[in-house]
Amino acid sequence: MFEKVGFGKVGGFSAAKKKAWGGAAVAALILTAVCVSPNAARADEGGISFWLPGLFGSLAAAPQQPGWSFATINYYDSVSAGASVAGARDFTINGVPANFSGKISGSVHANIDIGLMNATYVFATPVLGGQASVGLMGFPGYNHTSLSASTNGVLTLPGGSIPLSRTVNLSDSTGGFGDLYPQASLRWNAGVNNFMTYITGDVPVGDYNSANLANLGIGHGAIDSGAGYTYFNPETGHEFSAVAGLTYNFINPDTQYQSGVDFHLDWGASQFLSKQLLVGLVGYVYREIGCDSGSGDRVGCFQSQVFGVGPQVGYLFPAGGGMQGYLNLKGYGEFGAVNRPDGFNIWLTFSLSPAAPPAPVMAKG
Repeated sequence: MFEKVGFGKVGGFSAAKKKAWGGAAVAALILTAVCVSPNAARADEGGISFWLPGLFGSLAAAPQQPGWSFATINYYDSVSAGASVAGARDFTINGVPANFSGKISGSVHANIDIGLMNATYVFATPVLGGQASVGLMGFPGYNHTSLSASTNGVLTLPGGSIPLSRTVNLSDSTGGFGDLYPQASLRWNAGVNNFMTYITGDVPVGDYNSANLANLGIGHGAIDSGAGYTYFNPETGHEFSAVAGLTYNFINPDTQYQSGVDFHLDWGASQFLSKQLLVGLVGYVYREIGCDSGSGDRVGCFQSQVFGVGPQVGYLFPAGGGMQGYLNLKGYGEFGAVNRPDGFNIWLTFSLSPAAPPAPVMAKG
């Protein structure tokens, strides 16, 4: 299977060189697409979701080299949100009475810096005709969030209504460890067409407190599954990938709030300029297609969405010991946000994966 992922006539390389580095390139690149999200200031409950848009990238569905692979991703996110998210957070952390009716205005700002660490094992023995892999990801990180909100309305009491007006300005920081994210996937290769399916989830063991403004966990479990496709033409170095998935969120036991089902689509397009260098574009679509619910839901359906797009550049290099190194830098500018913080995020990935075996040397004569 793996020898099929050669690069053909990219940059005028010889057939032996193309085949040797092609599989390693795929293995290294794909490490950026098998992790799960950290989530510190995103959609659904209070603007926080399980899935981190942009997680899947170029060559997401292409085969990998068997064995252990490792990746670290430094993820920096700077986002802001308006009254809808500010109000939702104010309801949760400040305990606005259930008998309040009126308007909450304000804003939320967050700066998040985390280090994703992922280990993946790729099996050499086919499963259902495809290539199976399993992995686990966790992360240390830092989250600083500020909230400014004004409440104006009335409290409904048995004897009548009384006005309620107040202003809060909060700032909170959390440093520590986030949730854990197990994952499994299957990939199939058919020439320039590659297909994959995956399943992942959230094990809510990270630093989380429902009374805190800044968290490094989401406080509830989740299951996410989806499928993807990669077109990769080894003759030209053209590549395009897209992966779509759905997230089911379990109820948050601390807040009795259940986020709705989420849809996400990540895509990447790249062009290999040489056997080591690629450039391209990345993007994502994120939308909550189910309604929030639960006895702790004070904001109604609260469906959220956001879009993102930006550039990417990647560089492959031999790392010794039969391993291939890969560096990737990509960034997204967000737009079209509804009930969700938006801004920009930057990803710096370093990965190590097994290098493809050298192509056999044909005897002359």
